Amino acid sequence: MATPVSNFQKPPSSNPLIPEKYLDVPSQRLYYLSLGLVCQAIKILDFILSLASGDNRMAVCRKWLLFDFLYCVVLSQLRIPRLNYSKPSILLQICFLWFLDCLLFGGISINLPALLGGVGLTSGVSEFSSTSSFGIRNIISPLSFGLISSSSSSRDSHLLGQHTVRMSPISTAHLNPQNLNFCLSPSTGFVLIPIVLNNTNLSGLKYSVTPLGFSETTPKGKIEIHDLTLRDLKVAEQVHQEQSQAALQTGPARNTEDYDEYDDDDDDDIESQDAQSKLQKSQSLVHIMLSRPGIVRLERVYDTSFADARLVVSEAVIVPCPQVVFAKDEGTAQEPIRCAGQDPTVQLKIKVHGVPPLSLRWLRTINGAREQFLVEGIEGDHQDDHTHTRKQDEAQPDPSAHATLGAISRVPVAQDVAVPLSVTLDHPGTYLYALEEITDGVGNTIRVGIEAESSPTDSLTRTKTTRSYMVLQKPAVSFSHCSTDTPVSLLIGSESSIKIRSLQVDPFDLPLDLDLKYQPPTEDGKGGKKLKPWKKTLKLHGDDKSLTFRVNTPGEYKIAGVKGKYCTGTVMAPDACKVVQKPYPAAQIEWKRIHECSGDTGVSASLVLHGTPPFQIYYRMQRDDEAPREISKSFTTSRAELTLQPERSGHYVFTFIAISDANYRKVELQGPSIDQMIHPLASADFSESHGSGRGKRIVNTCSGDTVDIDVDLKGTGPWNLELQVIGPHTAETMQLQAIRTSKKTIQVPIPQELQKDGGTFEIDLVSVEDASKCKRPISVPGVQVKVKRIVPTVQFYGQARERQVTTTENERVNLPLRLTGDGPWRIKFKKQGSNNVVTTTVHDRNGNLQVKDKGIYQILEVADSQCPGTVNVDAAQYQVDWIPRPSAKLSPATKSTAAPNGSHILGPVCEGVSDHVDLDLTGRPPFQIMYNIAQDGDLGGTKIMGQPTFNSIQPRTRFQLQTSQPGRVYYEVKQIGDAAYPLSKTRDMVIPPSERLLFEQQVFMRPTARFRNRNRLVYCLNDALVPLDSSSSDGFVLLEGTPPFTVVLSIKNIGASHVEMRTIEVPTNTWRLNIPSYTFSSIGPHLVTIQKVTDSSSCEQAAFDPLLRSIWVDVAETAAIIPFERREDICVGDATQFQLEGIPPWTIGYNVNGKSFVQDARTSPFSLLQQQPGLFTVTSIAHQQKMCKAAVTDLRFKVHALPSAQVGHGKKIFQDIHEGDQAEIVFTLIGEPPFTFTYQRSELSPKKGGVGKVLETHTVSRIQSKEYSIFSALEGTWTVTSITDRYCRYPPAQPDSTAEKHK
Repeated sequence: MATPVSNFQKPPSSNPLIPEKYLDVPSQRLYYLSLGLVCQAIKILDFILSLASGDNRMAVCRKWLLFDFLYCVVLSQLRIPRLNYSKPSILLQICFLWFLDCLLFGGISINLPALLGGVGLTSGVSEFSSTSSFGIRNIISPLSFGLISSSSSSRDSHLLGQHTVRMSPISTAHLNPQNLNFCLSPSTGFVLIPIVLNNTNLSGLKYSVTPLGFSETTPKGKIEIHDLTLRDLKVAEQVHQEQSQAALQTGPARNTEDYDEYDDDDDDDIESQDAQSKLQKSQSLVHIMLSRPGIVRLERVYDTSFADARLVVSEAVIVPCPQVVFAKDEGTAQEPIRCAGQDPTVQLKIKVHGVPPLSLRWLRTINGAREQFLVEGIEGDHQDDHTHTRKQDEAQPDPSAHATLGAISRVPVAQDVAVPLSVTLDHPGTYLYALEEITDGVGNTIRVGIEAESSPTDSLTRTKTTRSYMVLQKPAVSFSHCSTDTPVSLLIGSESSIKIRSLQVDPFDLPLDLDLKYQPPTEDGKGGKKLKPWKKTLKLHGDDKSLTFRVNTPGEYKIAGVKGKYCTGTVMAPDACKVVQKPYPAAQIEWKRIHECSGDTGVSASLVLHGTPPFQIYYRMQRDDEAPREISKSFTTSRAELTLQPERSGHYVFTFIAISDANYRKVELQGPSIDQMIHPLASADFSESHGSGRGKRIVNTCSGDTVDIDVDLKGTGPWNLELQVIGPHTAETMQLQAIRTSKKTIQVPIPQELQKDGGTFEIDLVSVEDASKCKRPISVPGVQVKVKRIVPTVQFYGQARERQVTTTENERVNLPLRLTGDGPWRIKFKKQGSNNVVTTTVHDRNGNLQVKDKGIYQILEVADSQCPGTVNVDAAQYQVDWIPRPSAKLSPATKSTAAPNGSHILGPVCEGVSDHVDLDLTGRPPFQIMYNIAQDGDLGGTKIMGQPTFNSIQPRTRFQLQTSQPGRVYYEVKQIGDAAYPLSKTRDMVIPPSERLLFEQQVFMRPTARFRNRNRLVYCLNDALVPLDSSSSDGFVLLEGTPPFTVVLSIKNIGASHVEMRTIEVPTNTWRLNIPSYTFSSIGPHLVTIQKVTDSSSCEQAAFDPLLRSIWVDVAETAAIIPFERREDICVGDATQFQLEGIPPWTIGYNVNGKSFVQDARTSPFSLLQQQPGLFTVTSIAHQQKMCKAAVTDLRFKVHALPSAQVGHGKKIFQDIHEGDQAEIVFTLIGEPPFTFTYQRSELSPKKGGVGKVLETHTVSRIQSKEYSIFSALEGTWTVTSITDRYCRYPPAQPDSTAEKHK
């Protein structure tokens, strides 16, 4: 398969400048970045050297500014992938590197003492810090490559250095100032003892170590003396710092699971840090490191001049850290899980090591209930009775109590003590014994063990400092919902469930083993196979509180025993469960015949049922040759009677087939059958078509002399039926013979007294006789017949001329009706021309038909609640009409041209000229006309300008056209309202777009002209009025209207009051002022004004903008520059002022040490601030936008550098002297002698970098040499405040704020 080749190629500009065949891309990146890192390292070295030497740092700054710029630019040209950045990114990189260069080499000064909140700096960086303000010149100075100097940099470079003399105070040393206790832990193996030094420049120290238990009478060991140098102390300080950092990192996130008993040693480091943070400024903290126990005393401390410091009497006691663990368990203590009732007493042993007497704190947790205990005075045999043990409350003696120091120092050696601990485990639950902390005789406390909350109550913990035991409760089980008294039922051929529940089972003791025995029943009634007893073991697991198993044989099941994982359990009552097998249900049946009225009418069965009620009997019934039917009947008792009397005659066979009880479904039943010829008894009832229920049926009749009544007959036909008709005053009996169908419709005559006026009569069934001549009376509810002789009618209300209505479109109209009869009425009607027949129900005799559309509506049918009715044909129609909607059209008198889209094009009009059209309106005044106004858009198409509405009360109205804005204006009548169709109610009835009135008109813009801006034009004398600068936008005239234009201009000479007119033809909408035929013949201001403008349309010009109608032209002569004072020698920082003649702005050309510069000035007088020594010469001056230039030949100055003074050769010197000594302060003077300078002495500032109060000030004059010295035995800081040489003074007088700076 060929590999597809992409036609896409990278543009050549994206490839590296160095082809990859010479050097691959990763190597290019590596080499170039390595070059940058090497250069940055050299930059840091230059920064350190500049701090130390104090040379010209600005030159170094310029060098690195240039290098960083070239490095970034070359990187962009190399186009190395992943190092190829956009131009904005490269610019940001250059700015960042330049800012860093200025920060490092003094281009930008920062008030470091203020930023650091008063934190003192070392003498190595004090020269870099400055309290001067941060200004814009500090940023511009390094970026200008020295062309512009920073104000703060200049000031610092002239008055540098200071000499500080300090008196040395008394030095002291204090061992263990907080009287802390120290112990040696096996994990670290050493301790750090703090020493607080005050006003001491430490060089070395000596200390002694007295072993524990040492006594002069019976010495044990010997006292050792140790010398430590400054290097040894630095090693100890490095170890202390590492411990402090480790304590800060691990202290807040200590985990009890990873807790070590010696982790609390880190607390001493934290306390030492707190002590160090509380030191005074003259104090310092050092440590000595010891790895052996004993009593430490400080013997000697000396500084770099080998002067001894005063020792504060104190000592530090170092002992082995106390330890406590559980000893190895023996006997029953080795069993962590126990059963209730087992031996409750367990013997534990605790091993304790430390300086006696020891105190032990331990806790006991029983089922979450926590108790703490304290055991004090733990110590072994008194072998050292001569040694006084150091009490815990004496562990922190008063350092001033020197007399008792010997007694305090006698500390015994550490001992190993075994402590017995008896615990009682007499109740079920979880027992936890944990060792918390151990305290020795000198007050060292070590926390060990775990917190009670950190160990779950159901877990077992066995560590060096914890012991836990779990006492399990014995399990108990029994049968649930089964016993010998309440056996479980078992169906033949199926299974039953037996449930064993567990009581008081501990989860740790699971699973349980249940021993189950089975004993079969003693007698087997069915004579089946013989059952055998058995025994098995069942498992009860932890997720289940009970055990359920299935059985399929009857008998007795018994729990023989139960045993858990650890403990033997108890069998609770009921411990036996009896299973009884249920027999199939059965029935004893006895048939009987039912004989009535010389015939068999049915059969009955007497049932005796065996089983568990309720019962359900299934039997089969078959009539003649018909298919047999299965029928069931339920009984709740064991004895029942079943009666069967079919409604039809025939030969019936009844057979019982099955029986069901509460346990078995449809058990086959071998029951007896019976054959019987059955003739059911005759009966009759009214058909359900006349209604149902126990009450009387109601039948309505509206016409005829008879009423049809339907009767249902039952039994053996033919039947003879007797019924009775009961009228209001009479009662008649009717005999109907030989009825051969079971359903018969009988025509019952209406009584004579009801045939004319109507009323109510009743029909009742009296008796019925079947084919066997068995006559039976009938007692069923009769039928009530309502005879009605008046039919309902309907018609529209009103005369023929009144049966019409006119309304607005889509408004609902109620057509009035008049109805007769008994409501409610059901009416059918339709609209002529439509096949849709509407049926509605009216409940009021004076109701209405509600319609919405216009047309002629006709009533078709009517019926009331009883009978159909008739419609009055003379009043069966009603007409509905709509009011015509209003319309509008242009008046014939309006002149317009028809467009293809149906719009009317009106004649054009000028902007602002009033115009109108006449509209003819049809409808019912007053009228409301809503229309859209649109105009051609800037991007094509049209935009809606508004949708106003105006009112008119006359059929012909005048429509005002919009002419305020030029362009093509479109009008569209969207909706018209009148009195019948007001717009407030018919907002949605807009005119369709194809039927709307449209007209349009072109509005011409009125021509106008104006200057683009009001900037003054500047020309020299005898110049023509033509453009001088092609890039300037001044002098442009903007014209609005339809080109071409004719512009009339006037040029007025203000000084001579002379006006000239010029007419210019302009073919476009813009024109630049260009009249070569006009020449400026005199100086002074000239005014050019637009007098008139016309375009190709016939519209009158618009009003001119008075501010932009005219423009000023200044005509000037040659400029001149004159100095305010004539001096040859000036100083750097002086401001030289000049008077400028001519019209601003001016352009002044000058020369500094052979380099030419140009300066712009907009006001006179003009000042220049001299910032570079050398020769300053003014060479030229021009005005009128660098025109009318004149040469200057006799204006030059010699600029001298400002003098400088340094104290201590420009550095910060700190000199410590003792009383009686003197310090030499050296002043270095730079400039042209003779010199005069002022120095001052100020008190030492309590804050590093601050300025103290000035104590004295002196001025020295007429110094011819460049170095001057004084001697002083006073404390303070000497600085120079001012210096003056032959020509200049520093600091100079404040220059004029308006002066311009130059190089």
